[in-house]
Amino acid sequence: MNFFDRTDPQLHPGLDFLTGRTPPTTLAELVAMRRADAARRPALPAGLADQATMADHVAPGGGQGVDVALRSYRPAHATGTLPCLYWIHGGGMVAGTMAGDDLHCLQLALSTGLAVVSVEYRLAPEHPFPAAVDDAYQGLLWTVDNAGLLGVDPARLAIGGASAGGGIAAGLALRARDQDGPALRFQYLAYPMLDDRDQTPSNREFPAIPSWNRKRNTQAWSWLLGPAHGTDQVSEYAAPARAGNLSGLPPALIQVGELDLFRDEDIEYAARLLQAGVPTALQVYPGFYHGADALVPEADVSVRLLRDRDEALVRALA
Repeated sequence: MNFFDRTDPQLHPGLDFLTGRTPPTTLAELVAMRRADAARRPALPAGLADQATMADHVAPGGGQGVDVALRSYRPAHATGTLPCLYWIHGGGMVAGTMAGDDLHCLQLALSTGLAVVSVEYRLAPEHPFPAAVDDAYQGLLWTVDNAGLLGVDPARLAIGGASAGGGIAAGLALRARDQDGPALRFQYLAYPMLDDRDQTPSNREFPAIPSWNRKRNTQAWSWLLGPAHGTDQVSEYAAPARAGNLSGLPPALIQVGELDLFRDEDIEYAARLLQAGVPTALQVYPGFYHGADALVPEADVSVRLLRDRDEALVRALA
C-alpha cells in the first residue's frame, strides 16, 4: 500500500492540507513560510482566558548573552504550587514560535492541571547550533530559579517538546545531566528529531511524502549544523541519537507514528534508554504521520495519543 492508503482515514484531512506545500530551499523562502504560518494561525477560542491564564517573562542573557522570552500557562482557578512541564515548540529547528503553541500549551495545562512554561528559541539558519539549545537551557535555568514567581514546584519538573522541540528536550536532558543542571523528573518526547545522519529505514522509506520527509529533514539539519552536518563533529546536544552514554537521564515517554520519518530513530533511542537503565515507555501509533495530532486533533488516534501523554505526565509528576 502507498502512504495515503496506510494512513488512518480520519487523518486524511491533514494530508489534504500538506499536499502541494513546497518546502523552502532558500532563506528568503523560509522567511516567507514563517510569515505565512504566523498569518494563518487562528485566534484563541473565546472564553479560554477564563479557564487558563498566560503570562510573559524574560530570562536575561547578561554579559554577551541574549534575552530569552518565556510564557507561562496555568489553570485559572488553580491554587498553590503546581508541577511544571517546560515545553519546547517544534518546527524542524528552522520554524515555529512560542505563540504558535499557545493553544497547545493552554489545553495541556487544562487537561493535566500542570503549569506549563514555553520557551522562544532562536532558529536556524540565521542562528545555527548551539543557539536553540543555549536559549532553551537558559530558559530552563530561569524557570527553576524563579519557581516561586511562577508558582511551580522545581522538584516536580518535566521537560518536553514535539518534533524539533522533542529533540531539543532530549539534548537538554543530556546537558542537565552532564552539567549538574536542574533535576528533571521526566522527559516527554513527541516524535522527536534526534539524528542528523539520515540512515534509518524509515528515513529512506519516506523520501517525498506530504508530511515531514527526507528532503525537508536533510535541509533542516544542514541549516542547523552547517558544514558539520553528517560528520563526527556533531554534538550530542544537537543530535541526541549520537550520545554514547544515556545512563542517568530522567524517565521518558517517546511517542511516534508508524508513518513518521523519525519512527526508527525514535524506537532506537527508546531501546537505548532502556538498555541504559532509564525507565522508558515507547508508544507507536498505527496509521499516524508526523504532526498529525496538531493537524487533525479530533481523530481518534490523536485523542488517544494526547490522552496517553496526559496520563504519563500526571503520573510522573504526582
